[in-house]
Amino acid sequence: MKALVIYDSQYGSTEKIAKAIGAGFTGDVKVLKVGDVKPEDIAWSKFVIVGSPTQGGKPTAAMRDFLAKLPEDVFTGKRLAAFDTRAKSFIVKLFGWAADKIEVAFKGKGGNPTAKPAGFFVVGTKGPLVDGEEARATDWAQAIAAGSPTGKLPGNIEAN
Repeated sequence: MKALVIYDSQYGSTEKIAKAIGAGFTGDVKVLKVGDVKPEDIAWSKFVIVGSPTQGGKPTAAMRDFLAKLPEDVFTGKRLAAFDTRAKSFIVKLFGWAADKIEVAFKGKGGNPTAKPAGFFVVGTKGPLVDGEEARATDWAQAIAAGSPTGKLPGNIEAN
């Protein structure tokens, strides 16, 4: 299976989650920082998983720019899912999450997400990750790889 995990990371937590998601797939897997992704990487993949830290309710500026510049049909026929890292904060919850905005971008680029977006928690705003989040990310990726249309995590725990 050809899976591409694209991420941006400010303090390293989202990168750790991206690598944990990559570990949940078998076969050919690429885990690339957003600035290192080439058009042929997307064309090569069957699964495209995209993630970013949540900043002001949105993905990072680099991720927003990347998604905006992609061709209109780049995600057609791909299996897609979005993830983010986020703080457990009432204020942040008011503005929404990066994964939801990434999912909207998929739809604008010819894609149809095949799994529910997932959020992985950090302590404070800069991390570290809350204990167990890397394992949860790997489990989420395994569910996606197995074809889970709901993106349910083991034990029916919701990611959001």
